[in-house]
Amino acid sequence: MRHVFSSKAARDGGVVRRSIRDIERFVGRAAFEAELRRRGYRAVENAGQLVVFCNQESVRQVL
Repeated sequence: MRHVFSSKAARDGGVVRRSIRDIERFVGRAAFEAELRRRGYRAVENAGQLVVFCNQESVRQVL
């Protein structure tokens, strides 16, 4: 988890993408989701990837 949230994009309030398989293998999905909640971040899942918005802004689906 430290690796994901210490990346430059995450520190700058940007977006990071990670494989769900890697998240489950390294930290577990429940622990990762708990950390997202703790930080107030949003995430979306698509095609085996998790896209994390590393800020507390709302997320709006365009299409």
